[in-house]
Amino acid sequence: MSRLIYALGIRHVGEETAIDLANYFLSIDKLKKASKEELEKIPDIGGKASESIYNWFRLIKNQEFVENLIKAGVKILPPENPPAGGRKLEEKTFVLTGSLEAMTRSEAEKRIRLLGGHPSGSVSRQTDYLVLGKNPSSKLEKAKKFGVKIIGEKEFLKMIG
Repeated sequence: MSRLIYALGIRHVGEETAIDLANYFLSIDKLKKASKEELEKIPDIGGKASESIYNWFRLIKNQEFVENLIKAGVKILPPENPPAGGRKLEEKTFVLTGSLEAMTRSEAEKRIRLLGGHPSGSVSRQTDYLVLGKNPSSKLEKAKKFGVKIIGEKEFLKMIG
């Protein structure tokens, strides 16, 4: 579902916002009917994004587009349930640098999301962990500068394990 929402090209809706919407509404029908106020209740979705989403789903041509996708056989699957371990990374932000051996970057980001965390592409003061792979980028220096906790791949795998 999140991939479809992202692919719709709604202004102010990137990959993370699409994931947040999918996890909150669990179905495209519920999302289509959402009010601006309900959209704004979702963490990390502000006024501009909520207005853009609301307006996008109010246009007849967009409603017909989604209906035509479904009629054509596109299956809109609900988001995956979090693993049995729950949401143990709730509200934690992770940045990956370098290459990981045990999984791809997108697999690692997916696991972070499933466990309630937020993967990010850049280091900031709000970053909780920098996961250090082989051949790290300049993100390592920035993490040191901001005092971000730096962990290796083994420690990261224990956290998500």
